Amino acid sequence: MPSPTLLPVPFSTELRTASAEEHEAAEQSSFMSDLLGGRLGIEAYTDLTGQLLYVYRALEAHLADLADHPVAGPLLDRALLRTAAIERDLDHLAGPDWRETLAPLPATTACAERIHALAADWLAGYLAHHYTRYLGDLSGGQIIRGVAERTWGFARKGDGVRFYVFEEIDNPAAFKRDYRAKLDAAGELMDEAERGRVAEECKRAFTLNGEIFAELGRRHAPVV
Repeated sequence: MPSPTLLPVPFSTELRTASAEEHEAAEQSSFMSDLLGGRLGIEAYTDLTGQLLYVYRALEAHLADLADHPVAGPLLDRALLRTAAIERDLDHLAGPDWRETLAPLPATTACAERIHALAADWLAGYLAHHYTRYLGDLSGGQIIRGVAERTWGFARKGDGVRFYVFEEIDNPAAFKRDYRAKLDAAGELMDEAERGRVAEECKRAFTLNGEIFAELGRRHAPVV
């Protein structure tokens, strides 16, 4: 009897599996646990929003240059863009002068600089950070939105939580399926060694985000 043919693992599954440990560590950081558990004040939520602005500015700074790239281009859907929504949230959370006082944490700077470097030199690696952030926003980010609305009384999908509201995506579940299919297609353009490198960069992306949470955790103590 012939042996069954083993189908190749989809690239999206490969990335998810390879980065599972780092993903879990970031999600279960003390800062995120305290934030989701209602043990932190609105200042901590505002600080998180401000730090993420630098990450998304880095992710979204190179779109015109990357649009026609065969690996990264198909995934750069403008419906995902977050910078303007974050800025609107900060107007609501921190007032009109936040641009004069906001500054990145060292971990935030490291994450943003890594993204800029990858966009310039290794687009497959950039894709690891794109996948890590945007699919996270469409998934676990919705939990954060719900907690924020309940904890601080924001209007549902209104000012203060617009970062987590994808107004141009009517069906997030279908969008995520399509994104993963495009990611799988991108993986087919890579050899095994390159896919392995991207998986390692995906792990690094979660670690860099986790380091931002760690620095935020040291800055914000839980409310007793």
